[in-house]
Amino acid sequence: MLSPEAFIEPLPPGPVTPREGKRSLSVVIPMLNEEKGLDALVARLKPVLDGCGLVWEVIFIDDGSRDATPDILRRLNTEDRRLKGVSFSRNFGKELAVAAGLDHATGDAVVLMDADLQHPPEIITAFIAKWFEGYDIVYGQRDDRQADSLARRAFSKVFYGAFKAMSGTTLPDGAGDFRLLDRKAVDALRQMRERVRFNKGLYAWIGFKSTGVEFHVPPRHDGGVSRFNLRRLWRFALDGLVSFTTMPLRVWSYVGVIVSALAFVYIVGFLLKMLLYGGGASGFPTLIISILFLGGVQLISLGVIGEYLGRMYEEVKGRPLYIVADRIGVGEKETRQEARLS
Repeated sequence: MLSPEAFIEPLPPGPVTPREGKRSLSVVIPMLNEEKGLDALVARLKPVLDGCGLVWEVIFIDDGSRDATPDILRRLNTEDRRLKGVSFSRNFGKELAVAAGLDHATGDAVVLMDADLQHPPEIITAFIAKWFEGYDIVYGQRDDRQADSLARRAFSKVFYGAFKAMSGTTLPDGAGDFRLLDRKAVDALRQMRERVRFNKGLYAWIGFKSTGVEFHVPPRHDGGVSRFNLRRLWRFALDGLVSFTTMPLRVWSYVGVIVSALAFVYIVGFLLKMLLYGGGASGFPTLIISILFLGGVQLISLGVIGEYLGRMYEEVKGRPLYIVADRIGVGEKETRQEARLS
């Protein structure tokens, strides 16, 4: 197993001085039932942050955990007030947990990372170095996907290609939620209050000067496996496509034109056959096949329309993105101006 030092990318030679307005850092960590790994995460994260030369805070977003995660967060906050927590009233999903973290973060930059130590904390040093160079978004790029199954790698490759072709937005290869966002990028993301979110697409859509930092993905610290099975990945991919493109809706207009053209050609061929050779209708099987084919096309097109309509329904209800059950070290009415890190 690789040691933490294997993931460290050193800062550029010579002293690195933070630029004006780059004095504080918030680390946002969404989590669900992470009682077994929280102490190990903090043990590796704190030395990195203490050595970065910035005032820092860590905001853990407890996405409705049912284990002892909230109790551990309270203990950690008692030991170090810079370790803070926000607990949801139930599980709202990682995408909304990230949105909550951005809402509560007060730093000049925000680092997003997972709690399972597959995002090595030591890489934050390299993120900060790139931020000091003037990049607004610094994302981690996996150097390989060998930890994923063959099916998952194939699914990801097809999805990224389809997403680029349909939406016109390019997602960096191997990039995920592990990244640093300048305050400008954070404020831009906070303006987007959509409920069905695809954060990878939002990071790319807002623009800003970006660069990547390669890192190796270690095994999960608890030896477990990802909670994202193929069914959840399919749902996640569908949300991404529907959120960023209307191409699936337009496709069915083209399908309708093609089916109509084929039907017209068939009718012309059938009439010519009757005029030249005589004979009656082709028979019952042809009729059934035609009905089943057209019925299937109609049902699929209605399903695509339903996906978009369902998302419109979620948006127009105007419900909050998430509901906070408890704040640990974060004031109830705290705003960025009131809690500005100095």
